[in-house]
Amino acid sequence: MNDATVVSHPLIQHKLGLLRDRHTETKEFRELVEEISMLLAYEVFRDLPAASVPIETPLASTSGQMIDGKSIAVIPILRAGLVMASGILRLLPNSKVGHIGLYRDPGTLSPVRYYYKLPSHLEEKQVIVLDPMLATGGSEFAFFPFLVLVLKPQKWHLWLGSYPVTVASNMFWW
Repeated sequence: MNDATVVSHPLIQHKLGLLRDRHTETKEFRELVEEISMLLAYEVFRDLPAASVPIETPLASTSGQMIDGKSIAVIPILRAGLVMASGILRLLPNSKVGHIGLYRDPGTLSPVRYYYKLPSHLEEKQVIVLDPMLATGGSEFAFFPFLVLVLKPQKWHLWLGSYPVTVASNMFWW
C-alpha cells in the first residue's frame, strides 16, 4: 500500500464514537455517515485542481477558484455506500455518479455482480469508490482489477469504513 491514508482527525473520531454507540438510532447513524463522508472529502480532494475564473462581487470584478465537479465520479457499492455518496454530493453536486451492486453467493461466498452502471469517460475523472461495510474485502477484490486495469481512471480512491485491506494505493479508511 503505497498511498494509504489513515484519517484520524479528532472530529472524525468523535463522530465514529457516536456512530458505533449501540444506542445510536438509524436516522442519526445515517446523518453521521454522511457527515463523516463530508469530512473525509477534505482529505481526498486536497489536491483537486481548481481553475481561476472571473467573478463579479457586489463591489468589484475579481477572480475566484472553482473546481470542475464533472471531473469526479462517485461510485458507491450498493447499498451501504449510498449514504457516503450523499455526503460527497452535498459538497460537489456536479460529480458524475455510478453504482455497483454486489452480493455474496451463499454457496461459494464469492461476490456476484447484480448491477453495474458507471459514468462514461472514467479515464478523464478522479474516481471515488465507496464501501463502508468492509468484511472480507471480497467486494473490492471483485471490482478493482476491472476499475484500475480496464477503465484506467485518471486517479482513484477507495474509502473503507473500518480497516485497510492490502489491495492498492489511494486508499482512505477511518
